[in-house]
Amino acid sequence: MTIQATIPLPKPLPRPPETVLVNVIPQETRVAVMCHNEVCEIHMERSRGRSLVGNIYLGVVNRVLPGMQSAFVDIGLERSAFLHIVDTVEQHHRPNEQPRIETLVYEGQIILVQVLKDPIGNKGARVSTQISLPGRFLVHLPQDEHIGISQRIDDEKERERLKSLLASLLTDDCERGYIIRTGAEGVSEPEIKADQNYLHQLWKNIEQQSKTQPAPCLIHQDLPLYLRLLRDFLTPEIKQMVVDNQAVYEQMCEFANRYIPQAKNKIILHQEVRPLFEFYNVDDAMERALYPRVNLRGGGYVIIEPTEAMTTIDVNTGGFVGRHNFDETVLKTNLEACSVIARELRLRNIGGMVLIDFIDMMQDSHRDLVLAELAQCLSQDRTRVTLNGFTSLGLVEITRKRTRESLYHMLTQSCPYCHGRGYMKTIQTVCYEIFRSLQRESQYISPANTYRVLASPALVEMLIDEASEAWIHLQQELGKPISLTAESSYTQEQFDIILD
Repeated sequence: MTIQATIPLPKPLPRPPETVLVNVIPQETRVAVMCHNEVCEIHMERSRGRSLVGNIYLGVVNRVLPGMQSAFVDIGLERSAFLHIVDTVEQHHRPNEQPRIETLVYEGQIILVQVLKDPIGNKGARVSTQISLPGRFLVHLPQDEHIGISQRIDDEKERERLKSLLASLLTDDCERGYIIRTGAEGVSEPEIKADQNYLHQLWKNIEQQSKTQPAPCLIHQDLPLYLRLLRDFLTPEIKQMVVDNQAVYEQMCEFANRYIPQAKNKIILHQEVRPLFEFYNVDDAMERALYPRVNLRGGGYVIIEPTEAMTTIDVNTGGFVGRHNFDETVLKTNLEACSVIARELRLRNIGGMVLIDFIDMMQDSHRDLVLAELAQCLSQDRTRVTLNGFTSLGLVEITRKRTRESLYHMLTQSCPYCHGRGYMKTIQTVCYEIFRSLQRESQYISPANTYRVLASPALVEMLIDEASEAWIHLQQELGKPISLTAESSYTQEQFDIILD
């Protein structure tokens, strides 16, 4: 498969105003981001399955794999965490050298690691020895010694001001690396100084605990979701944060008072009679996000199918016939699909490789327009996305950073009836399976006086009505009576044969 060079995403257009909804019950926190009255993102955190990303553990190396240039680290979870050489401090400190994992860690070694990715499926968490501590305006990199700055701050004067300001604040006892976050743009010196002091003290506490606690153990846990929203998510585009829990509302206001005074007026307590997510139709949007089909306004539709290795997206014209010619119909459908695909990737939190099968376009100019539109829509994503051009098969490949489970995996499980296939055998198919099973039983099992078949009511009805002639013929062939018993608890595919 030939893939064109990666297409750089354009500078995102100014974000439209966004509303953040925070729904809290003791067992679960749900967050929805609304844009143009549509749900664009869903974040969830459950008390029994809270995200581990950002947590810092004192771990024990239990296996080193030189062939994979990686190691497994016991951090006290069900599955060992995965540490690759690219996520080690030494790899970042010596970029021009190629150290090997077996020279950096050894079995039984106690090391401090931070979770980069939650456990997904059968894979353990991915960890790094390079610690980063996010604050409101800064990210502290205690093992580095340089000052970086967010690329989203594009004003050169402001970049220089922030770099000079931070450099002047660093003293001998709190040197090391910092990254200036986008939220620091226009922020005063006292605010940045307070953030730096907080992060410096936090690292001191972590260092102290790592020297006194037994491994493996949790050393530092990140803030709960509703407070991380204020720390990481709050931007000028967020016009309000609506919360439906009094206690959480008070905690958020207290956090804002302490760290983000200007944000306090944006935090609103939901006081309507209707539940918050029902009031804004979020529950309906989440329900629709579990289905593969997404309708387009023009009459076309998109099919989104997750698989083990990737997610495939198919664009179809559906009932859209256009007004002028077929090429124009195809182009309009593909262009409309771009914004829907970009939104669904965020809403469903689809990560990893994504292959898009747009409707075939004969003109190169149309393909370029679709790629440009898709790139612009993807540029609004807060998660890192890479876009490649059309392949030789006419597919578009996207890779989207995966740090947590998708919405689909968080809310669903494999169907106990079809066992995850997504379909069931027809009643006719199961009828014939019963016939073959009875013949096999009569040939290879000790003969029985009678046979009794337990099956679902629909299956029994099928055997009595439509397959009655074949049923009578089978009894004559076996020379034994066969009785049927309907079991309402049985699925369409399930049956048992009892020998009497």
